[in-house]
Amino acid sequence: MTQEKAAAGLDMSTSALSRKESGEVATLVHEIRSMMDLFDRYDPDLLDLARAARERGWWRAYGVEDRGYVDLETEACTVRELSLMYIPGLLQTEDYMRAIFNADRLRRTKKAFENQVSVRLIRQQRLTDEEQPLRLVALLDEVALGRPIGGPDVMRDQLKNVLRAAENDQVELRVIGRETGPHAGMEGSFISLSFPESEDQELLYIAYRQARSTWRRSPRCRKLV
Repeated sequence: MTQEKAAAGLDMSTSALSRKESGEVATLVHEIRSMMDLFDRYDPDLLDLARAARERGWWRAYGVEDRGYVDLETEACTVRELSLMYIPGLLQTEDYMRAIFNADRLRRTKKAFENQVSVRLIRQQRLTDEEQPLRLVALLDEVALGRPIGGPDVMRDQLKNVLRAAENDQVELRVIGRETGPHAGMEGSFISLSFPESEDQELLYIAYRQARSTWRRSPRCRKLV
């Protein structure tokens, strides 16, 4: 069935159907039922997924919108991160992350600032969560370990926190030494997310500073940019 014929059968435009197919917008339960009738296929799991998609994530209470990085990481089982400039967020102390946010050229209200700190601290709890643990494989440049962010006391506590985290079975920490020279990751930091369901593809996340977020798909990964 062509997309045009399917859209006509569902009383929606082809662009609206395309956005639902690509995951750009949520699909309502009654729309799922209509699609099942149209395609003559019934799958109760799809209905459950549609209902779950309407539930508010915990991050919404902190002003973080859906379809961003936080809700993707919440569903993930493994995070692989290359960090070149500073300690990965999941391993940062509160004072260290506050210093990072203060140095950011992005201006935030006091509430937005505190919300961002709270969200990052909540994300870190997954590393020690017994019910839904998150595995972190962190590869960071040695330069990040030596950059004095927040002052000597903040940096001392941060390095101690990294050492403690490295003892966690859920954390694998590797360091690119200064003597390594040029390497493939020098163009920028990135994060790769893996999910517990085998049919879910890995997701590559690269952070960019721009006004809005859009989804880009490729055969092997999705990028949120």
